[in-house]
Amino acid sequence: MAHFSGEDQAMLQAMVRQLFHSVKEKITGAPSLECAEEILLHLEETDENFHNYEFVKYLRQHICNTLGSMIEEEMEKWTSNQNQGEEFGYDTVVQRVTKRTQESKEYKEMMHSLKNIMMIVVESMINKFEEDEIRSQERHRKIQKEKSSSYCTDNCSDSDSSFNQSYKFCQGKLQLILDQLDPGQPKEVRYEALQTLCSAPPSDVLNCENWTTLCEKLTVFLSDPDPVFSFFYHSRTKYLELYFLSRESHIPTLSTGIDITNPNVNRLLKKVRLLNEYQKEAPSFWIRHPEKYMEEIVESTFSLLSVKHDQSHLVSQKILDPIYFLALIDTKAVWFKKWMHAYYSRTTVLRLLEKKYKSLITAAVQQCVQYFELCETMKANEILRYSKPCGNKQKTFYYSGQELQYIYFIHSLSLLGRLLIYIQGRKLFPIKLKNRKDLVSLTDLLVLFTQLIYYSPSCPKMTSSNYSPASMVTEVLRILCDQKECAVECLCNNIVIEALLQPIHNLMKGAKAAPYCSETALIHIADILARIASVEEGLTLLLYGENMNSSEEKSPTGAHIIAQFLKKLLDEDISVFSESEMFPVVKGAFTSVCRHIYGTCEGLQVLISYSLHESIAKAWKKTSLLSERIPTPIEGSDSVSSISQGSQNIMAWEENLLDDLLNFAATPKGLLLLQRTGSINECVTFMFNRYAKKLQTSRPKRFGYGVLVTQVASTAAGAIALQSSGFINSLITELWANLECGRDDVRVTHPRSTPVDPIDRSCQKSFLALVNLLSYPAVYELVGNQGLPNKAEYSLREVPTCIVDIIDRLVILNSEAKIRSLFNCEQSHVFGLRLLSVVCCNLDSLLLLEAQYGVSEMLLTAQEENTVETSESHREFIIDSLSVERNHVLVRINLIGGPMERMLPPRILEKGHDPYPWPMFSSYPLPKCYLSDCVTRNADLKQDNDLGKLLLRFKTSNKQTEWVENCRRQFCKMMKAKPDIISGGALIELLEKFVLHLSESPSECFFPPVEYTATDANVKNESLSSVQQLGIKMTVRYGKFLKLLKDGAEDDLTLVLKHCERFLKQQQGSYTGHDWFVSSLFMMMLGDKEKTFRFLQRFSRLLTSAFLWLPRLHISRYLPMDTVESGIHPVYFCSTHYIEMLLKAEVPLVFSAFHMSGFAPSQVCLQWITQCFWNYLDWIEICHYIATCVFLGPDYQVYICIAIFKHLQQDILQHTQTQDLQVFLKEEALQGFRVSAYLEYMEILEQNYRPVLLRDMQNIRVQST
Repeated sequence: MAHFSGEDQAMLQAMVRQLFHSVKEKITGAPSLECAEEILLHLEETDENFHNYEFVKYLRQHICNTLGSMIEEEMEKWTSNQNQGEEFGYDTVVQRVTKRTQESKEYKEMMHSLKNIMMIVVESMINKFEEDEIRSQERHRKIQKEKSSSYCTDNCSDSDSSFNQSYKFCQGKLQLILDQLDPGQPKEVRYEALQTLCSAPPSDVLNCENWTTLCEKLTVFLSDPDPVFSFFYHSRTKYLELYFLSRESHIPTLSTGIDITNPNVNRLLKKVRLLNEYQKEAPSFWIRHPEKYMEEIVESTFSLLSVKHDQSHLVSQKILDPIYFLALIDTKAVWFKKWMHAYYSRTTVLRLLEKKYKSLITAAVQQCVQYFELCETMKANEILRYSKPCGNKQKTFYYSGQELQYIYFIHSLSLLGRLLIYIQGRKLFPIKLKNRKDLVSLTDLLVLFTQLIYYSPSCPKMTSSNYSPASMVTEVLRILCDQKECAVECLCNNIVIEALLQPIHNLMKGAKAAPYCSETALIHIADILARIASVEEGLTLLLYGENMNSSEEKSPTGAHIIAQFLKKLLDEDISVFSESEMFPVVKGAFTSVCRHIYGTCEGLQVLISYSLHESIAKAWKKTSLLSERIPTPIEGSDSVSSISQGSQNIMAWEENLLDDLLNFAATPKGLLLLQRTGSINECVTFMFNRYAKKLQTSRPKRFGYGVLVTQVASTAAGAIALQSSGFINSLITELWANLECGRDDVRVTHPRSTPVDPIDRSCQKSFLALVNLLSYPAVYELVGNQGLPNKAEYSLREVPTCIVDIIDRLVILNSEAKIRSLFNCEQSHVFGLRLLSVVCCNLDSLLLLEAQYGVSEMLLTAQEENTVETSESHREFIIDSLSVERNHVLVRINLIGGPMERMLPPRILEKGHDPYPWPMFSSYPLPKCYLSDCVTRNADLKQDNDLGKLLLRFKTSNKQTEWVENCRRQFCKMMKAKPDIISGGALIELLEKFVLHLSESPSECFFPPVEYTATDANVKNESLSSVQQLGIKMTVRYGKFLKLLKDGAEDDLTLVLKHCERFLKQQQGSYTGHDWFVSSLFMMMLGDKEKTFRFLQRFSRLLTSAFLWLPRLHISRYLPMDTVESGIHPVYFCSTHYIEMLLKAEVPLVFSAFHMSGFAPSQVCLQWITQCFWNYLDWIEICHYIATCVFLGPDYQVYICIAIFKHLQQDILQHTQTQDLQVFLKEEALQGFRVSAYLEYMEILEQNYRPVLLRDMQNIRVQST
């Protein structure tokens, strides 16, 4: 490089030019010089063609020639050191060789040489650029001088301004420009001075001392017909203001309209257009200038738009104001939208509108009112005549007065719509209008907008539907709906809702009542109603109206009217649109409104009487038959063209109906209705197809499919539908890919990081999805009566496809073949053990897995194998992640107890010399350290006596009702004062006496008596399921731990369960799980089998038994046939439904947390209730739960769950953040919760909700006719 010739210089210049030409767009788009430098510095990271540039190749070759040999020597040196025993990582070697190279003499000489060469090249290029620029300017001047005499009037833009030229502005130069701008100077001199002024930084010009003088001279120039002088905004607005106020100006009137071909009009429109272009551009840079600059722009604009001429008596003679010309240029008021976007300018705009220019808002409202009055008074033939000009293509350059009024209306509508978004904008109302006594309030304006949707005709000028009045109003209302605070203040009131529902009222009365309401208008109305329903306040308004607590008789609320209308649409009882192609779209739009309503618990309660699920299912079946007749697309032809548009509409309508049906599954009771339609399989398949395509079901489902899947998986039929749809297969395949395979295309270049969490983040989503899925009904349907494959050999490419495969491959690793088949054995097995831990928190699932697979024995064997021999007679457990996890699971599944009754070992190691002080075991019994010292807060003899005194006061009264109420009051009083004494024998005596009295009162009995004469001998030879047998052993073990049961209790409980099974079989089908309520009652009765069964016979007649004793109504003859066929228990479709409904009202943050986590409260509540809160509450709290529901009513089951969620609120919100809410609620006991502590809160809930809850609970049974 010592010999740098002219050819080398030319070659390098060409290379550099090529590089800059390639990155020109990136550099010119940079907002500053520093950003441009940053782009060049990171070009290799952002430009995929970086290494193909000739300049880069040249630099690479130069470095290789200069430093290549030295780098190779350094690499050989480090390699030899490594062979001699010094080990270095690859990254370490590269770093050290790089450092050594940069410190070398050769490197510094090379950089010095390159710097000198590039300085020569760059300097040469700059000189050449300056020469080319000078020649270009001279050529430009010559062209301008030649054309100055006949300058084209179209060139009125300020686009010749150059902000990228370097210009040093000084006062002397400004004085020279002022002299050259003098009106006496030739046009060419003034134009050149203006060009020079354009090249100066705007901030320097605005802040100079002579700005006032300069502004005056520019204002004079603006009167020149040559538009090249139209430059500065403030001067332009002042000029236009004077122009419009001048009597000598030739401004057209409203009657003559605007002819664009007229030179005066054309010139005026171009000036307004340039002003509007600056309006839209200014917000992007005015924050960089003094605030007065922005204020001047805003105020000068408002001053111009406020110009009004002296109005004659005839509207037709009205001279057009500036606002008409601005509306013609910017019909949708984009300039105002941009000004209102940023807080910086919005405050100034709103302040000026309030203080000085409120007349602009008044004029906009006046224009909307006038347009509406015109639409309202016109007849149908006049509407047609009014719309005719829009098809006359010969009038392209002429706008009539009516068309100008309409364009001004659209501009006013857009301006007002943007204004209403903001609080200060809404505070500008009410507005006083001329010729109107009453003020126009915000509500009045919204009603006006709403009425415009169905009163206004089609657009008179623009052929596009985007400019039709209905579309424009709908667009404004959509924006208002999307801002929650704005939607609540503007749209969520009865007056606006009534205005929206008016055309529906008219249509339901008859076609003649609504001559102007088109299908398009109905679709727009439905869109707005759907958005209102998606806001909580809007939904409440539609459901209950504004006076929801009023006892006065009132008209049907919005939800009822919409449901009635939809019912008629689906049943095709409205003949007005029956022949229209838009009819399915109208039906779909109003179904969407109802979907927002019935997708919530409270909404479904209101709409359930309309049986919309049946109407939608009927419409879907009818449409499905039509879609089956659509021919299959022919191979080789365009699939779109081979299917007619009508066929495509049918398929789209079918999918919409499936989506509508699927949204019933968002609530427990809605899922029951969906299963009654018989379309759950198709709906779940539709959901899976959407899920596979990464599509959303509908707008309200903002947090994915988690809630829907959780609800569906809580029922047996839903779990089967998920399996048959392919959803579970897809979920497991995705899990296996993340857990075992990973992405093949990234493993080489980006090796997978070693997981530091028990469940890696890549698998967390799949883990939570499985937790959501595996409720007990799902486990029973997907795993029940299925053995493990236990193959002799597993291929490495063999991917699990079902839940049994997951258990076989990840949970029960009982063979070398299974271990060898896993790439990440430890991580995958930990995943399986964590999943097993969560699933086994459901005691029915635990018993099923134990009965089928012997999971505890498998875990004990694995622990036994994970030991090391330390002496001849002693072996120690190896402490690793698997043994710690197995130890936790073993304790969890073998010990029953609440938060104070058992100790679960942690899953993490501690710091210090003994990282895991908890003893491991490989055989039973468990170490005693896992049993709590404080067994229970059992009542002693003294406490029994205290409660006995209470019993003595419960003397039988002649009035049955009086005795029951007295008993309930005394129970509440004692629960609040001394809750701990409500236990033991006295509690049982009180329960027996209370239930006996209720069962003898016909008014209190809900179920008819059932004759039962079987004896112990009759049932002794009957067999119980393996699940029931394991449940008995678990119950006796827990009872002995609590010192409630003695030896022989196992046989007694077996007899009780056999009697219960025979007793219930007379009324229903067999129950698949264990009867936890009977087990709890048996322990409360201290193992007395006769007393237990006698109590159950009496208790079975009460309504409370349907919700506390789950086997009582399992596939029962007392339920409607379609409910029996669904297999869904009343606890799910009634209790948990109301738990979700009350949770939303009482603890909204917790309800939102569930939805954000993709999990439904109903599933975990069903689990709690099914197993009578075993493992979640201490024994005394379980007794209090049962006693509270028996004494105070079955609705207290709902209130207790709400109290639990209220108690756990902070924990729930925290675990929502850590994304493990499902695991927390299923695994963790309810720490610190006591029924008595929340009894007062539950009494408040009773006052508010009991009438509704008890009425619905009583409606579960088939009513006698």
